[in-house]
Amino acid sequence: MHHTQHPLGSDFTAASTAAEVLAGIDLSGTHAVITGGHAGLGLETTRALSTAGASITVGSRHPDRAAAALAGIAGVEVSRLDLLDPTSIDAFAARYLDSGRPLHILVNNAGLPLPERLVRDARGYEPQFATNHLGHFQLTLGLLPALRAAHGARVVNVSSGGHRLSDIRWDDPHFTTGYDGHLAYGQSKTANVLFAVELDRRWSQDGIRGYAVHPGVVVGTKLNNSVGEELQRAMGLLDESGRPVVAPDRGIKSPQQGASTIVFAAASPLLAGIGGVYLKDNDISPLDEDPAPIAFGTDQDPPADVVPYAIDPRAARRLWEMSEELIKASAPVVSHVAGQVTRPWR
Repeated sequence: MHHTQHPLGSDFTAASTAAEVLAGIDLSGTHAVITGGHAGLGLETTRALSTAGASITVGSRHPDRAAAALAGIAGVEVSRLDLLDPTSIDAFAARYLDSGRPLHILVNNAGLPLPERLVRDARGYEPQFATNHLGHFQLTLGLLPALRAAHGARVVNVSSGGHRLSDIRWDDPHFTTGYDGHLAYGQSKTANVLFAVELDRRWSQDGIRGYAVHPGVVVGTKLNNSVGEELQRAMGLLDESGRPVVAPDRGIKSPQQGASTIVFAAASPLLAGIGGVYLKDNDISPLDEDPAPIAFGTDQDPPADVVPYAIDPRAARRLWEMSEELIKASAPVVSHVAGQVTRPWR
């Protein structure tokens, strides 16, 4: 398979921070949208892009909570966005388009933690696929006029080395038979990569480039906390005192290091003229053509290079077409686990 997953040899490493990656880059006059940009990696991404001069709209299901978390960061506004609610997504996109601003950077960052059991939204969709992929897919299509108006835009999908857990389950993406939360997460992260590949193919002629990013394993995010302290210890993510481990050479990073590859995708001039690629450690990831199984729940250093099925152009086109059909369902969405409403956490 022909591919463009060839490292550039950037001067940055796994230990580089977002501030280091953006040093000397002036984003004044640049407009960005970051979903979940008020927590975890999203918050670090917002801080870094704001410091470089960008104006940022943060999409959040809890605008008041987000505004409090973002207090003191210049050039940031908050707009309500619930990625499990198609009506909310359309309303967010409409508000942004009505503002008349171009959109230079879209960071599709928000996501769900691992659920304890299968839940479904009102359309019958599995929630990780619905939130991590379909919600962002609908949002990106809705913001296309603003992306075109930028005359040079980047769409950054925050994926994960966890894409290696599962290809797209073409015959059963919503787990109508059997359920495994880790496979559901892996499928959604594979979808993030395939989405970037096909977006770049379709829209690069309009100056819109797509990227998928593995930020690294960042202890303390709600995603990693959702597996529990015992498993985090077994995976070597917490030390004997329960403190987060930071070992970027093993792919385990601080939030500032985790955000670095996101802002590298969003703004680095090293990627000029390049798109449709999966990034890790502030560079293009090599292609792992013979991936070993992931030993989840052990202290094995998590492999994160991209695997062939995640960049297959035929699969990318197939996913885009399937996603277009799936987002046509626009009923209001409410999901329940043991009677509790489940919503995106960022």
